[in-house]
Amino acid sequence: MAVAINADRRAVALVDAGSLPWLPSPEGGVERRMLERIGDEVALATTLVRYAPGSSFPPHSHALGEEFLVLEGTFSDESGDFAAGTYVRNPRGSRHAPFSVTGCVILVKLRQMLDDEPEFVRVTPPQRAWASAAHGLSRATLYANARSEVLLLRLEPGATLPPRATPGGEEIFVVEGSIELLTLPARVLQSWTWRRSAEPAQSGMRSPTGALLWIKRGHL
Repeated sequence: MAVAINADRRAVALVDAGSLPWLPSPEGGVERRMLERIGDEVALATTLVRYAPGSSFPPHSHALGEEFLVLEGTFSDESGDFAAGTYVRNPRGSRHAPFSVTGCVILVKLRQMLDDEPEFVRVTPPQRAWASAAHGLSRATLYANARSEVLLLRLEPGATLPPRATPGGEEIFVVEGSIELLTLPARVLQSWTWRRSAEPAQSGMRSPTGALLWIKRGHL
């Protein structure tokens, strides 16, 4: 039976992923927290996936691509080892056999790529080029094309990101720290909270304590 979790991508979705239970996957030692899902085991999905030490997934292909950010530990496949903070894109039609020797957690998006995204991308923490975006803000672009961009945004304690136009919408995942959405009423997003909004404009936010955000824009 097909699963539908936050399946209306025109609607605002907000999930505190840190509070969700870990659910078993078809492979032993691999568990999931589902943020959005349209389909069964082959699905458009945004998910936290946790690999226990020594666990693996059998070889499989990604007909519509995958991208992921390593949140904890080291994720591996035949192309290499990817430590925490690494961003990876495997395009449509790619194939791999993932595993983790030490265990890891990744934020992964499946079946959300188009034909104009053919690149294999691996961005490790030492490769990230941070640029000042405004007072107390810095950003590192992970991927960009004519339609969308993926970036990390760091907010120093007390920094504010003002309201912004976002044609094509925006997703935010709080990697570290917390942020406060400047809405009425205000809403606090703790670490490992995911928000998706297809609205053409997004509210401002600030971080009293500092935060690191993964952001994807323009794809909704």
